[in-house]
Amino acid sequence: MRCLFFNNTPAHVHLYKHTVTQLEDDGHDVLVLARNDEFTETLLSYHDVPYETYGDRSESLHSLAWELPAHLATIGTQARQFDPDVIFGIGPYAAYTGTITRTPAIAVLDSEPSLDHVVSRPFVQAFLTPAAFQKDLGAKHYEFEGFKESAYLHPDVFEADKSVRDDLGVDQDESYAIVRFNAFNGHHDVGRQGFSIEQRRELLSELADHATIFVSDEGGDLEFEDLPARKFDLHPARMHDALNEAALLVADTQTMITEAALLGTPALRSNSFVGEDDMGNFLELEKQGLVENIGEFEAVLERSQELLADESAPERWEQRRNDYVEDMVNLTDVISDVALAYSDTNTEPVQVNLSPRGVN
Repeated sequence: MRCLFFNNTPAHVHLYKHTVTQLEDDGHDVLVLARNDEFTETLLSYHDVPYETYGDRSESLHSLAWELPAHLATIGTQARQFDPDVIFGIGPYAAYTGTITRTPAIAVLDSEPSLDHVVSRPFVQAFLTPAAFQKDLGAKHYEFEGFKESAYLHPDVFEADKSVRDDLGVDQDESYAIVRFNAFNGHHDVGRQGFSIEQRRELLSELADHATIFVSDEGGDLEFEDLPARKFDLHPARMHDALNEAALLVADTQTMITEAALLGTPALRSNSFVGEDDMGNFLELEKQGLVENIGEFEAVLERSQELLADESAPERWEQRRNDYVEDMVNLTDVISDVALAYSDTNTEPVQVNLSPRGVN
């Protein structure tokens, strides 16, 4: 079997990295296509995932529209040379590639506000989404128990490296928190916002009275000289190890909140997505007691300090997490099985741990 994966963001690298290794170990041919993006390529190299690039990462919808024809032309050449049996990706790139190569394209997605499923819907053979996904995408829609992050944080896949404390320079019994600030420069972030610069500085100052604070600032907007916090400066691939040991994550972003929840780390999320029309993933995680979605900044300040002062909080979150993941799929295995099931070269029936949307 020949399988093509699109890795357009760091999150996509994590989503597919174990499937790529698993398929290659089983003797299948794999091609990973990625954008020229520092963080994406850094993770691909760290995890020894061979890849080819097709173009630069667009910083705006205008630049994307300008660069899209060149991207598609390069992708078309690369895909025809590889001649895939099945394609995985999100949005128009995978849909386009499946169309021109007459290959089944599978979309794994979890964001209801994104237009990816709207654009690609006529051209893909299947959508794979978490059961918590709130939209019905029709007859092609299949759901699984868990989240996209289940592909790399399922207990069968992820094993934390405890040496991260030494690498961070914190003692074994030292409480630390991670604060993640989103750049809000993705196409799906248009019109959305998180913490302001003033709120970021106040949050860090308040939390520093209760724990050591590490900051992951996607936009690079903060100056650390006069802040009581440290920049998270380990390799980005070590973030999951660091999250696993943290007493708390506070963030105005999305993916790291889900990651913290699946690691059993208390997580507070605050951005303009929060509310009655929030994404299904975060409503589900809040229902399970693994995430708290808070709209008001003052409430974030108060709750984050309460959790850092509560020494029993990490243990409670870990127990909730252990209970929750008992029914969660290993998404790496699911994606591998789906690849085989949709491949024309497959001659053996494959059992896939998925359900058509609306069928229990």
